[in-house]
Amino acid sequence: MTAIIDYDTGNLRSVAEALRRAGAEFTVTADPATLLRAERVILPGVGEASSAMARLREKGLDTLVPALTCPVLGICIGMQLMCLSSEEGDARCMGIFPTQVLRLPATAADGARLKVPHVGWNTITSLRSPLFDETAGETYVYYVHSFAAEPCAATIATTDYGRPFSAALGSGNFFGTQFHPEKSGAAGARILLNFLNL
Repeated sequence: MTAIIDYDTGNLRSVAEALRRAGAEFTVTADPATLLRAERVILPGVGEASSAMARLREKGLDTLVPALTCPVLGICIGMQLMCLSSEEGDARCMGIFPTQVLRLPATAADGARLKVPHVGWNTITSLRSPLFDETAGETYVYYVHSFAAEPCAATIATTDYGRPFSAALGSGNFFGTQFHPEKSGAAGARILLNFLNL
């Protein structure tokens, strides 16, 4: 059974629908006992980092999530909350991944203006994880974000938007994607299926 953590953030429905399409058994819950029994856990999220982190703390999940031993996948804000900190709301996060989350630049290296938030399709490269089995080296995925994790030792995929950032992170049983696999077509479905098979 896969558990989707419900901590009052967005995109629960789209993640649940993606799991339904994959034929996965799942539950949506914030119950610690259920999360500890789960075979895998997904931490989704759409919103603002400091508010989302406050909700995790209110539910006691800020200490439970890092203690999980099953495969855990953070999506978008969910991944950011697994980092050390975020500039968004000056949030102290869970510290699972050894990197900080910074605001995306509004100007490219050549001086061109960039739209922030970064919304739409972009490629992931430098893939190095079972999460990306049977995924092409320059696959397009879907983004909606204004902040992104700095590249670090846990980076398992990168995207460039004004500067390189961590498109995905992995450390032990913990994984995260800045992009939304549930909105990334066939490639996203493959990535979710890979997670479900970990």
